Amino acid sequence: QVQLVESGGGSVQSGGSLSLSCRVFADIYSRYSMDMGWFRQVPGKEREGVASLGSDGTTTYADSVKGRFTISQDYAKNTLYLQMNMLKPEDTAMYYCAAGWSLTVKTVPSSVNYWGQGTQVTVSS
Repeated sequence: QVQLVESGGGSVQSGGSLSLSCRVFADIYSRYSMDMGWFRQVPGKEREGVASLGSDGTTTYADSVKGRFTISQDYAKNTLYLQMNMLKPEDTAMYYCAAGWSLTVKTVPSSVNYWGQGTQVTVSS
């Protein structure tokens, strides 16, 4: 069983920064074999991949966030992070932590194995 708990969302002005965290509760095999990622969703639109971090350390980013967002994780703290800099109003969304196998930003949301409950990020102009 895998449980993901996000924190760190909030409101910020355009150009500002926020850091999201995702605490991962999982058995040892899952923890070290799963790929991790962040997705986001706005009302009326499909959930989209933002960033992913494979179990081999490979990262992928959506074109819209490249150079501004950084995904990382601390295995000792069982926590996944998303550092978001130079935020734009179009980054406003509910952000979800995701975990699974063969997960990248191109993964169809229905194929993701585990989801967190989401944390809201709002960027004002």
